[in-house]
Amino acid sequence: METQELHRGRLIDHIQLVVRDLAASQAFYTAVFEVLKIPMGGTGEGYFWADELFVSTADSEAAQGRLTGRHHLAFQAQDKAMVDAFYNAALAHGGMDNGAPGERAYHPGYYACFVLDPDGNNIEAVFHGEAQRSAPSVKVTF
Repeated sequence: METQELHRGRLIDHIQLVVRDLAASQAFYTAVFEVLKIPMGGTGEGYFWADELFVSTADSEAAQGRLTGRHHLAFQAQDKAMVDAFYNAALAHGGMDNGAPGERAYHPGYYACFVLDPDGNNIEAVFHGEAQRSAPSVKVTF
């Protein structure tokens, strides 16, 4: 691990996506994470990670030789403008439209977009509306 301090979010500890083309996925996620202000955590032989997301090739030890594909993963955005910027960055870096930015009926104020990453995973950016968080993240120090 390249850091001695992690910031964890809400429910999910981590997600691993196993991809066909690591370089294409890294370009896609680097671009959308820059928009979301999420720093890349690190890279290694056959993988990269940021926050709770780990992306690897099928031949990595953790993947056990299998592609995952077609998962849904939602990232929190700070506002509607960030959702819009996420959508544009994703499309400019190998993503495909799966639902343009806009209000959704899930709850009042739910503003989101959906894109397919280079492996067909459904990736969402969502702003839940004006709210106050108790903390920006959970800080874990080793």
